[in-house]
Amino acid sequence: MSRLLVLVRHGQSDWNLKNLFTGWKDPDLTEAGIAEARAAGRKLKEQGIVFDRAYTSDLIRAQHTLALIQEELGQTDLPVVRDLALNERNYGDLSGLNKDDARQRWGEEQVHVWRRSYDVPPPGGESLKDTVARVLPYYVQNILPAVLRGEKVLVAAHGNSLRALLMVLERLTPETIPTVELATGVPLVYRLNADSTVESKAILEA
Repeated sequence: MSRLLVLVRHGQSDWNLKNLFTGWKDPDLTEAGIAEARAAGRKLKEQGIVFDRAYTSDLIRAQHTLALIQEELGQTDLPVVRDLALNERNYGDLSGLNKDDARQRWGEEQVHVWRRSYDVPPPGGESLKDTVARVLPYYVQNILPAVLRGEKVLVAAHGNSLRALLMVLERLTPETIPTVELATGVPLVYRLNADSTVESKAILEA
């Protein structure tokens, strides 16, 4: 039984390029992001993985990334579930603002707290703790059971929603998770034990 779980953060989006807080806003991929997604698909194809199902968020940058990966894999008929539970962290009033402009408005220290603390949300938005509280039940109820049945599962989502999953998979703490960075378009390949702990992890870097 394979118990394979692959996580991929979406390729570079237009707002990543412009240094804007994105959150639940819905910009698409840049040309570089499209290339990253296709490269991720090729890396996974080199591993010979044939997926059984995929999950993604309600946002186009993650959906587009998944579609491009599927094209490269030759698995465009893969069953896909889209759910806002896997959406990026909601940045509230920061959404759409340039990060440098936000620092000028609220101060470097305050913006750093909003971005990197575990449990302090920006105005009108979610903290990482809030995001974890949204993502983890969905993982436990929907994604993990499929993996434990022996299905090969692909998840294309976002930096913060995937960091929520890493907290469980890698047993990270509220103190350590804020420092974890996920590169865009780089697959993380996990093989799980029967008790849902991680047997192995591989990073398929370009």
